[in-house]
Amino acid sequence: MAKDTCDGCGEQVTIAGGIANLWTLESDSTGGMTLEFDSDGTEHFLCFECMERLPDDPSATDVEALSES
Repeated sequence: MAKDTCDGCGEQVTIAGGIANLWTLESDSTGGMTLEFDSDGTEHFLCFECMERLPDDPSATDVEALSES
């Protein structure tokens, strides 16, 4: 099982699938997702809790504000 760091809160988040689960029957789910912003070309991985804290139609600035609060 792979992990990635949430760009909002800094917590380690489980990422399911990939080669790590190829030979197992584990059904763990991913705890977040990557947002890509076309406006500035950035990508940010966020846990679902931080995703819920974003406003509608978020920007990279909104993601940066998560880590400051």
